Amino acid sequence: MLFFLPLVLGFCIAFFAVILPGLINMTAAKISTQEGKNEAISFAVGASVIIFFQTFIAVLFARFISIHQEIVSTLQEIGVFVFLLLSIYFFWIAKKPQKIKTDSKVKGKSNRFLLGMLLSTLNLLPMPFYVFASMSLASSGYFSFDKIPVAEFVIGVVSGSFAVFYIYIVAFKIIEKKTEFLMQNINNIIGSVTTFMAVVTLFKLLCK
Repeated sequence: MLFFLPLVLGFCIAFFAVILPGLINMTAAKISTQEGKNEAISFAVGASVIIFFQTFIAVLFARFISIHQEIVSTLQEIGVFVFLLLSIYFFWIAKKPQKIKTDSKVKGKSNRFLLGMLLSTLNLLPMPFYVFASMSLASSGYFSFDKIPVAEFVIGVVSGSFAVFYIYIVAFKIIEKKTEFLMQNINNIIGSVTTFMAVVTLFKLLCK
């Protein structure tokens, strides 16, 4: 089980990170409803290819940072303020998100595989996320930056992301009904998570 732990952790982290309705998820769902399942799967595969490279680069960058402890300390100090600012934003500034529109059309009939690659390339958030995720797992002893664990983690992230895309493709109508409450309260949920991360990071700094 420990041998496959990076694979399982990568899958779970990606699954829960991508499960919320987003650009790629919703586009995959719309393509499925408008053009068919095969076109949507082609789109999801294209997006997953880019996620593979993004995650791999992120883990390599995390390995470089982990070797230089002075960078780790600086990032942790910056992270406290970033998480606190995000908490303030989501709790007191951000407006409630509007209901997702599902009747819009996906324009054009271009190659859906390339479209998936394009949209995934434009989404740069996964890279810093997986940098911090892999560093946190490594510092906790659940992950190492050796070749096999890195390969397993990257494959797990890609598999978890694709699994979410596939769920949106085949069960969008059910998801649409179930996620309305979540989307109405997403700011409070994210604010709670960022506050928790700020407290944990500050605690680590104070305990050094």
